[in-house]
Amino acid sequence: MAKTKIAYFCQSCGFESAKWLGKCPSCQQWNTFVEEIIDKGNTVAVPTWKVTSNTQQRANKPVEVADITFSEELRMLTPDKEFNRVLGGGIVAGSLVLIGGEPGIGKSTLMLQLALNMPNLKVLYVSGEESERQIKMRAERLVPDAVNPKSEASKGCFILTETSTQNIFKQIEALEPDLVVIDSIQTLHSSHIESTPGSVSQVRECTAEMLRFAKETSTPVFLIGHITKDGMIAGPKILEHMVDTVLQFEGDRHHVYRILRTVKNRFGSASELGIYEMLGEGLREVSNPSEILLSQRDEPLSGITISATLEGMRPMLIETQALVSTSAYGTPQRTATGFDTKRMSMLLAVLEKRCGFRLGAKDVFLNITGGIRVEDPAIDLGLAAAIISSHEDMPIPFKTCFAGEIGLSGEIRAVNRVEQRIAEAQKLGFNQIFISKYNLPSGGQDKKRMDLSRYDIEIKIVSSIEEVFGQLFG
Repeated sequence: MAKTKIAYFCQSCGFESAKWLGKCPSCQQWNTFVEEIIDKGNTVAVPTWKVTSNTQQRANKPVEVADITFSEELRMLTPDKEFNRVLGGGIVAGSLVLIGGEPGIGKSTLMLQLALNMPNLKVLYVSGEESERQIKMRAERLVPDAVNPKSEASKGCFILTETSTQNIFKQIEALEPDLVVIDSIQTLHSSHIESTPGSVSQVRECTAEMLRFAKETSTPVFLIGHITKDGMIAGPKILEHMVDTVLQFEGDRHHVYRILRTVKNRFGSASELGIYEMLGEGLREVSNPSEILLSQRDEPLSGITISATLEGMRPMLIETQALVSTSAYGTPQRTATGFDTKRMSMLLAVLEKRCGFRLGAKDVFLNITGGIRVEDPAIDLGLAAAIISSHEDMPIPFKTCFAGEIGLSGEIRAVNRVEQRIAEAQKLGFNQIFISKYNLPSGGQDKKRMDLSRYDIEIKIVSSIEEVFGQLFG
């Protein structure tokens, strides 16, 4: 009888070791190694799924790039435009997509809503966490027509409550679905690995089986994944390398808005995001994000400005808030919500050094409304104007927008795709926008110069932060 093989895996990063270690040499975490049986020795591995007859096997030999031929396939478009945007234009055939998020944020609701709203496709929804009755109760709330046997919308969505990958592939072979949803990957287990579901070995093996199935049958597969207390997707880090797309579902459970953000995408931009509103009947896509990022004010208030930012290919106007007050404890506080604290410290140093504002003994608090986090440097100018507005207790004029990066010498640097930012501000009814003069090419690039006359909004061309404050506050 062959000897059983045992290995130790780090639950944080998936590092494998032949013996137990107190500290992981890969991620430097303590007490994360667990013992797992990787080979019983006397078992014979059998294929977990059989390739259908219509699948073509590729020859494993080198082929020149010019000799590779393929038929151009259109992406599967879903009724959810926000979901199509995040995926880069639709679902790619044979892609493996991983969706992560906190418990209760709405991952299962998003995918079940997607499965119920695609009547032209045969969708298999595999759940290892809920029963069939629980899923139907949620389906009645999301899409009432989908649970009506007489309705056309009820055809095409199949529910399977199973955790064994062997049984799942048997049902897939019999049903031949066009789309597969797994909820969740941490609940699946394969008979080839002698460890509990959710362990590092099981998650890696089950994902590898789903990857082989997706690539050889050209069937897109969506995996829902749990996250750890640190916000990382549970399981080995190699899980994110194996899949084609990683989506992060973010938001506060105490608020109604959710953000679907692209972390990795082999078939599109990795900086797109989709915004949803959680309602009683499911998730509603928000086509105009500025409606939730701009608050309605009846009177002008100090410390509030509007900045033009970009998320992927989408321009958005966000409200940036600042509060500057005298420090009561001797040590000034620096707090930023939705913005990098180190960059905030750099902006405060520029305002004090170049403009003469004494902020060293002041508490400064910054906030990006809407619960989103912005890393676009184009909001520097709006944040600096908000800080000075709060410091001097002078409100910024209504319908004024900012788009500019601030350098260490106080100059206003150019930002990319400024025309889209101007067009978005004009569409939302703003009267003026401040941009850098370096966004207007000169010299041999006169042919590419922006035509400012085609915009109805007043465009303020500035070169330094002193010039901005002079026009705003006199």
